[in-house]
Amino acid sequence: MKKLILLSTILMGFATVTNAQDISKNAIGLRLGGGDGFGPEISYQRALSDNNRLEVDLGWRSGDNYDGFKVAGLYQWVWQLDGDFNWYAGAGGGLGSYDFDNGFDRDYGRDYNETFVFIAGNVGVEYSFDFPLLLSLDFRPELGFGDYNDDLDFDIALGVRYQF
Repeated sequence: MKKLILLSTILMGFATVTNAQDISKNAIGLRLGGGDGFGPEISYQRALSDNNRLEVDLGWRSGDNYDGFKVAGLYQWVWQLDGDFNWYAGAGGGLGSYDFDNGFDRDYGRDYNETFVFIAGNVGVEYSFDFPLLLSLDFRPELGFGDYNDDLDFDIALGVRYQF
């Protein structure tokens, strides 16, 4: 019986070691999305362990009559699919600010500015090349709390990051 337990433990340890992925300690780049995701985001990922990491994204929008930014932070779990392919899921939240000036008098419209908070989920796939490039495609639903961002929004984005 002791030999069976020892053999089972060794086999489970071997399976765990052969299935472990190698995520980069740091990655920085762009997350290119659209819609209510505020367009392109500067993205930074920091590994916390062998299969967990923190992602922080800064998105912005700017135009003639509006300016806005959004900061998102997500805790992610990473699992290996095959070789250098991984999939990940995460949860987090963030805050943002939006400022709109319609350029008209008070009688014809209103200026609008707000700070809002949101909670977010995240699921995606990524491929790590032999050189320090990481490509990802992810889906991020966000539930906002505020007048500007008070509903459920969906953002799909392509990530291009340099690993170091």
